[in-house]
Amino acid sequence: MFDLIDFKAVLVIALIFIPLEQLLPLHAEQSATRRHWLNDVVYLLFNGIVIKLGMLLVVGAEMLLAERFVPEALTAAIQSQPLWLQAIEALLIADIGFYLAHRAFHAVPFLWRFHAIHHSIEEMDWLAAHRVHPVDQILTKSASFLPLFTLGFSGEAVLIYVLIYHWQSVFIHSNTRIKFGPLKWLIASPQFHHWHHANERQAHDKNFAGQLPVLDLIGGTLFMPQRMPEKYGVDEPVPQLYHQQLVYPFVATAEPAAPIVEAAPAAAKPD
Repeated sequence: MFDLIDFKAVLVIALIFIPLEQLLPLHAEQSATRRHWLNDVVYLLFNGIVIKLGMLLVVGAEMLLAERFVPEALTAAIQSQPLWLQAIEALLIADIGFYLAHRAFHAVPFLWRFHAIHHSIEEMDWLAAHRVHPVDQILTKSASFLPLFTLGFSGEAVLIYVLIYHWQSVFIHSNTRIKFGPLKWLIASPQFHHWHHANERQAHDKNFAGQLPVLDLIGGTLFMPQRMPEKYGVDEPVPQLYHQQLVYPFVATAEPAAPIVEAAPAAAKPD
C-alpha cells in the first residue's frame, strides 16, 4: 500500500504550492484550510491507489492488444526518433486524447455524474486538482496514455509527459495569480483552467485541454477573457465527503447533466 503512495512527491508539491499560494494568491481572502480541504487531502493520499490499480489493468490489456495488431515497423520508427521529438509528439497526442475524453465527460449525462465530483470544487487551490472520481480519472488517463503505448513511444518520452501532466495539473488549479502573457494561448495556465471550473453560464463547456489551449481554439471551445472568475462549482447538490462522492454517480436519483449553453459565444481571441 505504501508503495502506491508517493509521500515524497506529496511533500514536495505541498512545500512548493502552499507558500506560492500565500505569496501570489488569486483570491487573497481564501484560507489554506478552505471548506472541504480535508476531503481533498483524502483524495490526495488514497485516491491514487485505486487509480493506479485501474490503470495497470487497462494498460496491461492494451499492451497485449498492441503486440498483436501494431506493426513493429511503426513502433521502431517512433522509437528511432530523438527523445525531444518523441516527448513533443507524446504531449500532443496525449492531450488530444485528454481533450476528447474530457468533452465526452461533459456531453454524456452518465459520464457527467462522475465528472461532476471534480466540478463540485467551489474554492480552487492545489488540493482541488486531486478531487477526481477514480472512474473519471482512469478513463481520461487511458484516453491519454493508450495511444502512447500503442504507438510504442519510449518509456522516457512517456515519463516526460507524465511529469508535465501531473505538475501542470496541480498548477492550473492553484489559487495563484500567475499569468503567462502571450504564452497563455500555447500553455495551459490557472487563467485558462479556472474558467473551465467557473460557475458562469458563458464559461460552461469551455477549455477542455490539459496542456495545450490551441486544441480548444481548434475545437471552438476556448474561453479566456481578461478578468478571472469569481464563482466556481456546480448548481446540482453533489455531496462533500469522499465516500459519498465515490457512490454518488451510481445512486443519484436525478439525471444530472453538464450545463449546456443555449447560444455559445464566439471563442475568445488572442490579445
